[in-house]
Amino acid sequence: MSTASAYTVTLTGVEGTLVRVEVDASPGVPGLTLVGLPDTAIREARDRVRAAISNSGADWKSCKVTASLSPASVRKRGSGFDLALACACLAAFEVIPPSATEEWVLIAELGLDGSVRPVRGVLPMVLAAVAAGRKRLLVAESSGGEAALVPGAEVAVAGDLAEVLSVLRGDREPRWADAISPDAVPPDGPDLEDVNGQATPRLAVEVAAAGGHHLLLHGAPGAGKSLLAERLPSLLPPLTAQQVLEVTAVHSVAGALRPERPMVVRPPFQSPHHTASAAALVGGGVGVARPGAVSLAHRGVLFLDEAPEFSRVVLDTLRQPMERGEVELARGDATVTYPARFQLVLAANPCPCGRAGGRGLDCVCTPDQKRRYASRMSGPLLDRVDLQVPVLPVTRAELVEGRGGEPSGAVRERVLAARERARRRFGDHPWSTNAEVPGPALRTTHPVHRDGTAVVLDEVGRGRLTGRGVDRVLRVAWTLADLGGLDQPGAAEVSAAVVLRGGGLPWAA
Repeated sequence: MSTASAYTVTLTGVEGTLVRVEVDASPGVPGLTLVGLPDTAIREARDRVRAAISNSGADWKSCKVTASLSPASVRKRGSGFDLALACACLAAFEVIPPSATEEWVLIAELGLDGSVRPVRGVLPMVLAAVAAGRKRLLVAESSGGEAALVPGAEVAVAGDLAEVLSVLRGDREPRWADAISPDAVPPDGPDLEDVNGQATPRLAVEVAAAGGHHLLLHGAPGAGKSLLAERLPSLLPPLTAQQVLEVTAVHSVAGALRPERPMVVRPPFQSPHHTASAAALVGGGVGVARPGAVSLAHRGVLFLDEAPEFSRVVLDTLRQPMERGEVELARGDATVTYPARFQLVLAANPCPCGRAGGRGLDCVCTPDQKRRYASRMSGPLLDRVDLQVPVLPVTRAELVEGRGGEPSGAVRERVLAARERARRRFGDHPWSTNAEVPGPALRTTHPVHRDGTAVVLDEVGRGRLTGRGVDRVLRVAWTLADLGGLDQPGAAEVSAAVVLRGGGLPWAA
């Protein structure tokens, strides 16, 4: 008996750290001791590993076994250490060649019967392993497609520990996993063509897609707010290869990937219920916080239907990620940062009963009830929403004719052209959409025409725009100019941006 080692990966949020599992088997009191800051799941691996080895046709030696997880200063979490620990033990027992485990990174949980089971977060684990120079990995069968997405990774899969051991002995060739091409996964989602009428809200959705702006749709129930919001992802550009890895990594850590579709290739759409807690929205949980809806909507759309029904405290947790594009969650065990660059779409009824502003319906809410209802969306939150548009009920003629507007494909072409114009204008700057441009750059590097400036100054003088509101209007004006193929926004674009900026819920006054 001797010393052997194997490699695996531990995660903190979406950041992975390569871990060396060193095992020493020596004479002494039989038992397995784990050191190196393991969590409860890893400590419990002692019993899982022992049973899995026995049920895979190998013998567990009656000796003193010490396993060290290095680097010892990093906390280790999860059941993904099982396979590496089992193989390192068997290498130390000389059941398999000690050198066989050195070239592999082993990421999987073991069942008591020796089956190799998937774990959450395989994609960011593989990314970390490849970044550390370890390109050969072995994972569970259902994780193969996800792991093989990483460029440069050589991913093998196995169904049970006996198969893993035969591969490490050289008795059989590894079963290599094939990455699924994004082109092989058909995009899905509702089409904007399904929406009847609603010319101004449709324009607002197009502007939101072209410039990356946040959007508030308010109006009577049944007017089409949810229909419009659900179709916004169909207008967004497809994710780039790098963005696919970013988004898929977050969904992998959250355990939200399906085995038959182990990657996210279209902008995601998240629509939490209004009873969702702050932890569900921004992330949380015991120990290391898991990603919430804002991170699952990274590079996509976060839709809050019936927004005033959410707790005001919950809604205000969105303010920081809306500005920074990420969310930092501090817990006792660790502080993790998840990406959260999403487009927020809020939908609100005019009042609690939903009848204000409708046609032929009398509102039964008191002015105080309306104010309390609308006040759940705080001023600082609404000030961060570039587009605030009323959605009026469709006319009887529009309902009877049932003719929708342009399909998503046609609108998406204009959105892509507008984004390309913005990309060329920004050059080497880190911004990719108009919504990301900082205020100073809007007033110096990318100013609007002087006629447009006069419109902004008039709105400020009337008290209709705050300092942040000016920046928001200018960003929307640039998006309108990009959609129109103009070199610079003028008075017409700025005026239209002011109209689309709106003023929150008018019935709350």
